[in-house]
Amino acid sequence: MFAEALLESSPSRAPVLKKDHYFYATACGALASLACCFVLGRLFSPTSIRVLAIQSLLFGGLVAAFALMLCYVYADSRQLALNAAFWVVLTVILNFAGFVCFLIYAAARTGDWKRAAIPCAYIGEVLLVGAMALVPLIYTEALPKAVWTEVLRAPSPPPPAPSSVGTQASRRATRGVSSDEILKAPPSIPPTIAQIHDEPLPPAQFPSTFPGVPGAVYAGQPDAGLDPVMRNILRNATPQPPPPQTSNPALPVRIRVGGIVSAARLIYQPKPEYPEIAKMTRTEGVVEFEAVIGKDGTIEELKVLRGHPLLVKAALDAVRRWRYQPTLLNGEPIEVLTEITVNFRLGE
Repeated sequence: MFAEALLESSPSRAPVLKKDHYFYATACGALASLACCFVLGRLFSPTSIRVLAIQSLLFGGLVAAFALMLCYVYADSRQLALNAAFWVVLTVILNFAGFVCFLIYAAARTGDWKRAAIPCAYIGEVLLVGAMALVPLIYTEALPKAVWTEVLRAPSPPPPAPSSVGTQASRRATRGVSSDEILKAPPSIPPTIAQIHDEPLPPAQFPSTFPGVPGAVYAGQPDAGLDPVMRNILRNATPQPPPPQTSNPALPVRIRVGGIVSAARLIYQPKPEYPEIAKMTRTEGVVEFEAVIGKDGTIEELKVLRGHPLLVKAALDAVRRWRYQPTLLNGEPIEVLTEITVNFRLGE
């Protein structure tokens, strides 16, 4: 059917392609598909099995079609008493172009131009449809700009948040009252508050033989509840010294650069590596850190103050490797709190 419809437009003539030719082409396609599956599986191990199978089948189909085309050229050139080796090699080198050349030459040799016109028309239609499908995918500039405008349009901003005034008013309106506040709150505020004066109690008529409680207050006098003899002993006793205060452990001395303290001197400053994604997006900027330089000149603490997210990691990796000359205070190394700025500029 394939030879009669596509490659041979004259049904009265016996078809060129035999069953052996189809068998050879199918075998070549199957071997090519297996080889492609093996090679791609070794080179690209993360590829999924489904994608690998589809790629292998497509490659095997192309090889089978090419092998069938070579079989036709070989068989037809043998029937027309042409140089079969020459036309097969030409078809292998030029592919479809060599096959078209053979059809034109065979049609001119036999005088039957239909056998070349129909296959060339089919080949031209396939190439035209393939070009129309692949060119827009390869060159995105061919697509209308209105489509890209709709695709790349920024999303609309979220609705504005409610004002703080309304939020505060709603919070005040829904504020609950606890049971303690209800019990403590007076039912009404009196216009005047009566003052109550407590009269002092009369002193004891008879001395008590009970020793009493130390520290009690009676009739406005401290230790009035004690026996007079015990009271005098307690008053004449020497007070106990206060407990010794435990000294807090010495905190590390840390000063901030500025004023009379000069900035720490850099002795090793590797440059940060510009991130590839920042280069692709043409991102420039400054990353600022708050750092603590240790007594040995190394970066002990590093805190990001501000900076572009694409540049922060590269700046962190570089600043952690910086080394400073130790800062001395009265001949002793101390820690220094300073700010570090890393600049990222394209082309530097």
